[in-house]
Amino acid sequence: MHLRKMWPRYLLWFAQEHVDFRHAEMQSLLSMFNIPIRYVEKPCEVKPYWVVEVPSEECVRKLASRSVLLKNCIELWSRAKTEAQLHQNLKRAMQNSTDQWITPKSENGVCDQDVCPSGLIEACRPVDKSFKVEVETFCKHFSMKEKVEKIEKFDYLAFEGPVKLKKPDTVLSYIEFYGLEPNNVPDEPEDLFFGRWVADGQREVIQQHSLKKRTFIGNTSMDPALALLAANQAQLQDGDIALDPFVGSGSLLVAAAHFGAYVCGTDIDFLMLHGRTRPTRVGQKVRKKEESIRANMVQYGYGARFLDVVVSDSSRPLWRRGRAPAMDALLTDPPYGIREPTERVGIERESYSLPAAQRAQHVPAKLPYALAQLYRDLLAAAAALLAPGRRLVAWYPLLRAEYSPEQLPSHPCLELVANSEQVLSRLTARRLLTYEKIREPDGDEAADGGAHNFREKYFNSGEETRRARKERRARELAAYLRQKEIQNAQLT
Repeated sequence: MHLRKMWPRYLLWFAQEHVDFRHAEMQSLLSMFNIPIRYVEKPCEVKPYWVVEVPSEECVRKLASRSVLLKNCIELWSRAKTEAQLHQNLKRAMQNSTDQWITPKSENGVCDQDVCPSGLIEACRPVDKSFKVEVETFCKHFSMKEKVEKIEKFDYLAFEGPVKLKKPDTVLSYIEFYGLEPNNVPDEPEDLFFGRWVADGQREVIQQHSLKKRTFIGNTSMDPALALLAANQAQLQDGDIALDPFVGSGSLLVAAAHFGAYVCGTDIDFLMLHGRTRPTRVGQKVRKKEESIRANMVQYGYGARFLDVVVSDSSRPLWRRGRAPAMDALLTDPPYGIREPTERVGIERESYSLPAAQRAQHVPAKLPYALAQLYRDLLAAAAALLAPGRRLVAWYPLLRAEYSPEQLPSHPCLELVANSEQVLSRLTARRLLTYEKIREPDGDEAADGGAHNFREKYFNSGEETRRARKERRARELAAYLRQKEIQNAQLT
């Protein structure tokens, strides 16, 4: 047994969704706030919690103020593998008059018998401080009666203040973790935790930004949780300027503005930017007059942070060479050529010249925009537009069976700092790639746009689009009805 001076210890409890994005989001926030962290044990990729040490409570509050995957943060008083051990740790902690943790040597590296300083408990015990105890379980349900019985076992803590169920001064959390298999729940918990609640994450923002209530959406409007994750990966803060070069219906602009950024975007689709595309919602015949990206920003109170959107071809840089503004972030979800086309302005005829008389009313022709070229142009734009140290965050589609890090886009001026996967189907996925600008371009350095044609391989893989699946089922139903008609005719 030894005494060691430690930073405060906290339990970070995460939502069990988008698990592959958890580490990337936390590392982005730790870097953005310049918060050092120590892991009491190496985080398990599948378990919904981390046990960490950081310099102060203010640090975990900063993390909670931004993270959309973090459910809550708890100042950890006791952790154990059994209920008896948990209570024994707390009783010993009440006798620990030092400001240090007492840590028995552990053979397996899991510190489940640490004794916290008694000062953590004493600070919550004054007679003028109200409190309550919450019981949470993971992968198992308890009745209210069972929860009350568990709470009563903590009576030896002898809190002197009144119990207050709504807005108490102190919330104490008792958590039992029963593993990750709901169909094979053990009789006893695998891990138990007890401590003081510190802060909740930003889970409620996901519901506030729900697409069901949003004024303007399109076929590929991004899920709010993923859009907020992308904004965190971009490390956007109050007063930053963010650009989406494939803005679509502006979901990423909403997320960026939520964290205080001023936002702008470009897109080649004139009808989308003017809210005149075919309606996406079931039963809606025509777009409403007020549907637009600006309307979305006003709906959430971000109107003052909306700069503008411009109809523009990303294959032809909008900014003058040598006079590009310094952006704080580029975040985007380019079209993949499946539900939305990948197009650029152009014509297949060589040496074509448009007569002057037709130019005023001319609508430019479009050509397919290969994904490899699209990502080359995107990374080149990021190298030119971003300020040093700032980030490009972009989604990249691929076939799961063919993925390798070598096929990802790259640029000499950009460093890939995060790479998280969202599984879309049995065959396909997309990755949220985060690049950080490490230096200014030297001459005409070229980007590598990746080594695959996702659209061609997607359709050759046998993967059905929603429309194709609907049409196939309609054909099968029609064939079935015709067969029934023939059988009925034969019977009569």
